[in-house]
Amino acid sequence: MKEAKNELMQFVGGVIMLVVGLYILSQKVMVSSSYGFFSLWGGRFSSGLIMVPLIIGVVWMFATGGSFVSKIFTVLSVILIIASIIASTRIWLVSITMYEWVLILVLIFGGAGLVAKVLFANNKSEKSKKDKTESTGSYTSSIDDELDKMKKNMK
Repeated sequence: MKEAKNELMQFVGGVIMLVVGLYILSQKVMVSSSYGFFSLWGGRFSSGLIMVPLIIGVVWMFATGGSFVSKIFTVLSVILIIASIIASTRIWLVSITMYEWVLILVLIFGGAGLVAKVLFANNKSEKSKKDKTESTGSYTSSIDDELDKMKKNMK
């Protein structure tokens, strides 16, 4: 029982560290987007022009009764719209001190490490229990018994 409480405290502490670190990081990041035009693969396009393939795909889908090719074209046009939004977004980190940066990294990765430790520790404890039962010989003796039964049945 003592291990379960310790694991629970480690998990909760890790989640709190992770959330606090991500919150501080979100306060130190600036995000903006360019309005009107976006740059994709070296070309500048109007933001309204990117909707034309989607309109063509939707019309094509309704005109042909939802053919496979029209659905693929529409999905690709939606992916193009999402790519244009991502391409026009600018993300940068404001000026922070080295202490703040180390604190953010320790909180995020330390919290993630504690959470991962608790989540994956269960596999190790089950494996060690299985190894203990195998070392007592009960597992190997049952295999020998099964092999003997199989040999008798084959004769």
